Amino acid sequence: MPLSNLPTFPYGAVYYRRSNPPEPDWERDYGVAHDDGMNAFRHWVLWGAVEIAPGEYNWAPYDRQLELAAKHGLKTVFAEMVTVAPEWAFRQLAHARYQTADGRTLGSRMHVSCAVGGAPGLCLDNHDALAAAERFLTTLVTRYRGHPALAGYDVWNECNISPDVCYCPATLERFREWLRERYDSPQAVGEAWRRYSFATWEDVVPPTAPSPNPDTLDWQQFRVDNAYRLMKWRVDLIRRLDPDCAIVAHGIAGALSRMPQGAADDWRAADLVEAYGYTWGSSRHGDEPWKQYHAVDLVRAAARGKPFWHAEAYGGPLWLQPNVFGKPLDEGRVASPEDIRLWSLVSLAAGARGFFYLRWRPLLDGALFGAFGPYGLDGSRTSRSEMVAQIGRTLRQPELAPVLAAAPVKGDIGILVVPESQAFDYAFFANTSNYARCAEGAYQGFFSNNVQADWVRPEQMDDYDLLYLPYPVMLTGDTAGRIARWVERGGTLISEGCPGYFGDRAHVGERQPNLGLDTLFGVVERDVLFTPDLLEELTLTVSGRLIRGGLFRQQYTPTTGQPVGHYDDGTVAAVQHRHGRGRTLLVGTFPGYGHGQHPPEGCREFFGWLLDWAGRTPHVRLSDGRVTGRLQATEGHLYLWLTNPSRTPIAVHVDVSARWGRIVDARVRMGKPPEPPLVGGDDFTVVVPARDGLVLELIQVGWRGRALRLDDRPV
Repeated sequence: MPLSNLPTFPYGAVYYRRSNPPEPDWERDYGVAHDDGMNAFRHWVLWGAVEIAPGEYNWAPYDRQLELAAKHGLKTVFAEMVTVAPEWAFRQLAHARYQTADGRTLGSRMHVSCAVGGAPGLCLDNHDALAAAERFLTTLVTRYRGHPALAGYDVWNECNISPDVCYCPATLERFREWLRERYDSPQAVGEAWRRYSFATWEDVVPPTAPSPNPDTLDWQQFRVDNAYRLMKWRVDLIRRLDPDCAIVAHGIAGALSRMPQGAADDWRAADLVEAYGYTWGSSRHGDEPWKQYHAVDLVRAAARGKPFWHAEAYGGPLWLQPNVFGKPLDEGRVASPEDIRLWSLVSLAAGARGFFYLRWRPLLDGALFGAFGPYGLDGSRTSRSEMVAQIGRTLRQPELAPVLAAAPVKGDIGILVVPESQAFDYAFFANTSNYARCAEGAYQGFFSNNVQADWVRPEQMDDYDLLYLPYPVMLTGDTAGRIARWVERGGTLISEGCPGYFGDRAHVGERQPNLGLDTLFGVVERDVLFTPDLLEELTLTVSGRLIRGGLFRQQYTPTTGQPVGHYDDGTVAAVQHRHGRGRTLLVGTFPGYGHGQHPPEGCREFFGWLLDWAGRTPHVRLSDGRVTGRLQATEGHLYLWLTNPSRTPIAVHVDVSARWGRIVDARVRMGKPPEPPLVGGDDFTVVVPARDGLVLELIQVGWRGRALRLDDRPV
């Protein structure tokens, strides 16, 4: 199997990006990496730095990397292969330069993440540019296939594209081909787009700015489809040339914020490869405890049972980047050894089974000089690298193998990720911040109650029976019908406001809720306000709980539903309903947005109550909300991962759901608590060290040794 070329738990770093680190240090660095517990390196094999003239290649640096990897027992993954084009190609294939909507062509510039020219590459919708890239990939793969140190290829680094390109003639023709597969004629496109005077296909051009209309929605869908078409081209080419290598990729956990404009669809990317991963670092995103968990959970959901890695993790500081200005040092801006330990534990607790640091040692050139590496500028060991080594040695302890063989159990609730709602948000506002704030805020609300929320696409709905639907303002008829049938069969749905207000092609329904959802929720709309600037302080009461909303405000007249929430003026804000064998709760605004905008309390109590309303008990209840607990399971073994992001030890009382049996012992498998867990009856107390975590094996009567039930199985 291709993945057999990789270590069971890959642990290493991105090492070589020409021309860093300096060649005289390579031999020493490989020896240090091996001694410090690493078993794999990733290298950027940049087309523009290798094919120095047409058909003339400089493979010497990569020959040496593989030679050293074989000598020191490390495996190699090649990455970032055709996104940096040769300088000569910008001249020979000038027509294939990327073009912006206003007609500018993009020439060669320095890559932001390494000191090499040739970014952003060439548009591979041009057949001759694609052929040139294919010749390079073919030469690369045929040169190194079968090498004992080669594990495989990371075919798409961070799985996203620029929202500004490409508008070159080749891409426009590719777009028309995409449209021909969906519409009978240019006139049919005109009818769908409400642009009624297309006479020939040449008249059909994409919009140059987003708007909430069908042409934007089609253009955005084409760009996403086209990006994954080219990803599949890379996968198919490499697999044909080297059937034994591993083919992997990694994204940026951007499926809530960049899917329409950046093609950051982790589900589609993960489908095409054997292992998937993500770049994530608190320096850029923030070090709030929920944030990294939500990113890892996104990628785990997208991987759907495949191995997934923290493919680029931060191990050092980040200097002079605009997204860190104003942040204090202790919020991830300058990684400490304790940060590195905690971040690795969070990824592991959420299910990652591989770990690569974004640099082994920092770059010496360019905008990202000195960034990310746990080792010194000269490759010397640091206090951060000592922590990296400690983690590496821990992970290869034989007694930890059963723990790492376990997987997270299915979450207490699923949060639906609906692409068309996000696409509409981008089309209307030129960004997806409303969608992301609602979805992330809902996750944050559940997280603050130690409720494990999994991310779920509509095609995965049948794996869950309790779902939360954030920001559902645009739904296709297909998605609305799927949701209604799922509830009718017994599902329990909690939905935010304005569900399906915009239907297929962003058309507003005359009856609201739209698309037959009035029957699903047992209501009709009484009134609505699309006034986000006036609703930042919106409050409402649901089942006696004061919560916050925001963005939009929809009022209801119940038909067959029962009112359970009201706005300050007494109008109905929330309705519960039975539909078929299932239940719904519709809230007329966006509690996810309200909670995210008003942390830490916001709607915390409300999100905890939702499980009570649905008749569910979380997998794990904890007495202190600063600690996070996650269950992982294999046949006959149950493990509890506890992480404490605070800077003080926390004694926490743990109550595991009765569905897992009765606890008779809690044995420490990783970490060093100040005192052993105190087990008493069906629960226990344990002290979790500061900025650290623990892994406990739970020995329970009534569960151990039996097969996992459908509703408990790992995902």
